[in-house]
Amino acid sequence: MTALTTTPAPHDVTGDVSTGRAFARTCAAEWTRLWTVKTTWWFLAAAAVVMVGLGAVAGLDAAADPVPPQGDPAWLVSRISAMPAQFALLALALIAVTSDYATGGIVPALQWTPRRTVLFLARAVVTATVTTSVGALLGFASALTAFVAARPGLSLPADEGAEVLGTVAFVFAAGTVLAVGLGFLLRNTAGGLVSVFLLMLVLPVLLPQFGYEWMSELARILPGTGAAFLLLGEVPRMTTTSSVTVLLSWAAGGLLLGWLRLMRDDATR
Repeated sequence: MTALTTTPAPHDVTGDVSTGRAFARTCAAEWTRLWTVKTTWWFLAAAAVVMVGLGAVAGLDAAADPVPPQGDPAWLVSRISAMPAQFALLALALIAVTSDYATGGIVPALQWTPRRTVLFLARAVVTATVTTSVGALLGFASALTAFVAARPGLSLPADEGAEVLGTVAFVFAAGTVLAVGLGFLLRNTAGGLVSVFLLMLVLPVLLPQFGYEWMSELARILPGTGAAFLLLGEVPRMTTTSSVTVLLSWAAGGLLLGWLRLMRDDATR
């Protein structure tokens, strides 16, 4: 007669770890993952070249003007340079999500962090924090470069700088959150990049050119139009409130749709 042996149930690791602790660990893992990928550095370098380069061009152009500016704020350069540079950071945010689906890395990621909402929020928070911080830092570097190159023609008032950098950071944060949501929703790098460029650049510029009022109205509720107004302020019938509302709505909507697909669909589909 042989004794029956029983195998103890595996220890439920996830059940013993609080949500806050699991979130902190996942954020640390996402932070390491983001900074150890060469693509991150390439996109950040592209954004830096655009913003600092445009700052240098603007400053040298102001210095070479026969009637040089007298005390004009250099912060305007940060607003202008942020428009093209945002696409490098949005692409970075999108690929930070879709690359896992392209390589199949989403499977071990979910095995490591089976709480899908925790993984989703950690990836969104880390990516948005990095792109927003880098965007604000490059905005400052762009204005500083213009100020040094045009010296003494341009000024660098601190109060206006806080407002401009806050606006740049908000635009980058909202755009990044939208890109992360689209990444989880579409799970495809090419489709995500096309969608981001359409929403942030192509459609806001193209639709009003057809001359139809309804197309102009449609363009005004696109995130790219809100970003253009906050950065450049040259969008008819837009206000700061409406622009902020549009960006927040798209960011929240994209994030919600991405979260729903992650929760409802198999990760490999």
